[in-house]
Amino acid sequence: MNPPAAITPLQAQAPAPNAANVQPLNPAAADRSIGALLIDAGQLRPEDAEQILRLQKAEGIRFGEAAIRLGLVSADDLQHALARQFDYPYLKPGESAVSEGLVAAYRPFGPQVEALRALRGQLMLRWFNAEYGRKALALASPARGEGRSFLAANLAIVFSQLGERTLLIDADMRAPRQHALFGLDDRAGLSTFLSGRGETPVLARIPELASLSVMPAGPVPPNPQELLGRPAFANLLADLAVEYDAILIDTPAAESGADAQAIASHAGAALLLARKDHTALAALQALGAGLTDAAAKVLGAVLTDF
Repeated sequence: MNPPAAITPLQAQAPAPNAANVQPLNPAAADRSIGALLIDAGQLRPEDAEQILRLQKAEGIRFGEAAIRLGLVSADDLQHALARQFDYPYLKPGESAVSEGLVAAYRPFGPQVEALRALRGQLMLRWFNAEYGRKALALASPARGEGRSFLAANLAIVFSQLGERTLLIDADMRAPRQHALFGLDDRAGLSTFLSGRGETPVLARIPELASLSVMPAGPVPPNPQELLGRPAFANLLADLAVEYDAILIDTPAAESGADAQAIASHAGAALLLARKDHTALAALQALGAGLTDAAAKVLGAVLTDF
């Protein structure tokens, strides 16, 4: 998946953050030296630090540059340590149950994630506003297989990497995906809460990705649309808006029923998703019209190359 290939009508571009231009969200993190971070991560032996420090002092270069020159760490190890120092978390393959297909979590400096950050910036300018209570957004697409769940997951990750308290809700109670993408237990979730089988909603913190929580869909119920139409769902979103800065909601494909309209009406806004050479324009237009009829603001459409 290459998310997103094009954004309409959201057009602005945003630079890809890197270790040189990301400002630390937690000042205490910036106080930790690169050497200490590399040692704590097991990427550098303590006995090698003195050798690096000697070269650093002799050549007047940075610690990381000296470590790479001596062959004691790789450029990837250094970049990962810098990202941790600047509170810009991302993962290395094999260290988490999070799916390696989520590019924002594992390859945050490539063009795909740059496009996601551009989309994030447009959404923050055009919708998310705590002062006006605009914190929830539904992601909707006409059919299955268009990459909606992947876009929702990657977009939630880039919001959390900005330091926003982010919640991703899997409201696709017909064909849920987020529990698999994040390696979570799906025996309880949104469906169990809305059906009254759980007193509190199930929220799973993603420890490797600061500021990100996920609510899985839970067991597939026989009546998803009826559950979403209950006051409990609207009340849940209102309660969660107090705790989170951004709430992204993955919805079922519109071909499955009217769930997306019910979700978007409570969220207040929706972002449409279309897959290149796959989604029919008529189906996308019909979905947009249905969401508008449900009193949801349609912010625009994202074209993915999946």
